[in-house]
Amino acid sequence: MRDVYMIGAYTTVFKKHPGLSFGDLAREAYMGTLADAGMDKGTDIETGWLGNCGMGFWGQNSIRGQALFQPLVEEGLFPARVPMFNVENACATASTAFMGAWKDVLAGTHELSFCLGVEKLFSPEAPERTAGLFNQGYITSQHDRLVEEMNRVGKMVGSEFKPGDDRTIFMDTYAMQAKWHMWKYGTTQAQIAAGAAKNHNYGALNEKAQYRFQMTPQSVLEDRPVSFPLTRAMCAPIGDGAAAALLCSKEYLDRLPKEVRDRAVKIAGVGFSGGMYRNLDEPGLTRAAADKAYKMAGIGPEDIDVAEVHDATSFCEIYQCEMLRFCPEGEGGKFVESGATGPGGKLPVNTSGGLVSKGHPVGATGLSMLAELATQLRGEAGDRQVKGAEVALAENGGGVIGMEEAVASVVILKKE
Repeated sequence: MRDVYMIGAYTTVFKKHPGLSFGDLAREAYMGTLADAGMDKGTDIETGWLGNCGMGFWGQNSIRGQALFQPLVEEGLFPARVPMFNVENACATASTAFMGAWKDVLAGTHELSFCLGVEKLFSPEAPERTAGLFNQGYITSQHDRLVEEMNRVGKMVGSEFKPGDDRTIFMDTYAMQAKWHMWKYGTTQAQIAAGAAKNHNYGALNEKAQYRFQMTPQSVLEDRPVSFPLTRAMCAPIGDGAAAALLCSKEYLDRLPKEVRDRAVKIAGVGFSGGMYRNLDEPGLTRAAADKAYKMAGIGPEDIDVAEVHDATSFCEIYQCEMLRFCPEGEGGKFVESGATGPGGKLPVNTSGGLVSKGHPVGATGLSMLAELATQLRGEAGDRQVKGAEVALAENGGGVIGMEEAVASVVILKKE
């Protein structure tokens, strides 16, 4: 199979950017990625992949990538006649754009492909935009079925499913997943808080993070309740941002300057899977995606040095550590609470701050994870650097079907 490399990666600061447009954010991410790859123009780019969920609510549907990149074409910064493919896959949108660019190079039809994810969630003048975007993240024609499933689980764990107007339905489904895990395995709210505090403390060290303050487990527990057992500090915030990557073949890489080759990161394994209404004792879809990625990379979970996982809520880190086989099922709470996923731990997770601290502009998240891991593998992460990191894993989920996501992506990167 053909080797594919990431030679450039970049993420904007994730925050509320009321003064910046989708185009402004995309331009920064694109130019930042070129600079990271030692380029000032994307002359050799042969395909582009644009991931976004919400531009339709701002008036631009269908040809979103073309709308964002036409000015760059006219300025000579992005090559003319390059096809732009538009993708949307809920919170795994950016990972899906990455997969498209990766497949272009993997197939041997292209040598250099670009992918970008961009999102604006902050819309104070029209909050219905934000609500509308999130309300499309589940099977809307099966709303009653989702509620019935949550009520079924709620009866098991002794908790009624009550979506609230002050939050998305995702926070309530994540809360029900957490309650089931607590009922089944004895996981505690304090263990969830330990993971949240750890990620906020990592985020305080990340200049690109939306939240840059430290927290203790106790302060996490004392924050405003959202949907038990989740407090505000355990939930990803609303914000804007963009992230991007530039992928190339080994043949193209060999023609680049040594300083670029030395920072290239190999894409060792990729796995995607789809969600379904599963039995509660059945592993989630991330397990299937991870096993595919491990097989392709020819390694196991014990070989991972650092990981980014999709903690839209802090319970997710506990659960995904189990699905990724970092610890046995049911022991994720103890694993996180022990410090295993923190600085100096067995397997540092979410060194970027995770979604709860770094932020979660839906269409950009997956590529921001890969940018963080590239930084780690290059040894350029500063105070949050994982010593000796050579193999990294990113897990990104999107949407919801019953008690799991609708799509999951797992990508394994290796330092060359």
